[in-house]
Amino acid sequence: MTIEICAYSLESCINAQAGGAGRVELCGGLGEGGTTPSAGLIEIVRKNIDIPLYVMIRPRGGDFVYDFFEEEIMRKDIDLAKKLGANGVVLGILTPEGNVDVARTKALVEYAAPMKVTFHRAFDLTPDPMKALKDVIATGAERILTSGQKASAAQATELLGKLSKEAEGKIEIMAGGGVNHHNAAELKAAGVHALHLTAKKFRPARQKFFPGGISMAGEIPDEKSVMYSDLGLIEAMVQAVSE
Repeated sequence: MTIEICAYSLESCINAQAGGAGRVELCGGLGEGGTTPSAGLIEIVRKNIDIPLYVMIRPRGGDFVYDFFEEEIMRKDIDLAKKLGANGVVLGILTPEGNVDVARTKALVEYAAPMKVTFHRAFDLTPDPMKALKDVIATGAERILTSGQKASAAQATELLGKLSKEAEGKIEIMAGGGVNHHNAAELKAAGVHALHLTAKKFRPARQKFFPGGISMAGEIPDEKSVMYSDLGLIEAMVQAVSE
């Protein structure tokens, strides 16, 4: 079973490889739930890890209904990911009604070739997951990242099992959202094909002085802490699915 680490830094990517993970999803925009990372980060990560690298293609936070210009940005970012040596990209477009926009997503999947495509957790915002499964299969994407339309994948083992059974041989189902080494066995038993996690920990920032009442983002993590993917948690996850 493949373990994919959602990483926001070079350190996290190096830990992912050292801990035995099989793939990295590289993101920027932690406070927005993951956006396209910088070209500099993609390039230096590619030079420092050998495991498959998938790059998030999301031009902004918020919803997944994109206008013409946003889609053009996505195409340029796909070009860049391809040029910098990514193995795949992570993306998804929905309609205003919340359904998978098959035509536009399929066009991006074809544009990204020969890179492969993961359809991300926009899947969890669709009104009918079984219809969404068929729609994503129609786009040509190779896998779906989903929490089973719950806040945590561990709360959705029944739906994840149904999706995995229906998807068998057509597309990969990767569970993500609250995934850790404590619930890995349960999710594996549900029949999912891969697991996705950040394996996050926080450490104090190196900066010592902070004026009171000021924050650049106003959210956690703030400037006083740094998030990273912990080597020990990654190793524990790999061990959990190997048993």
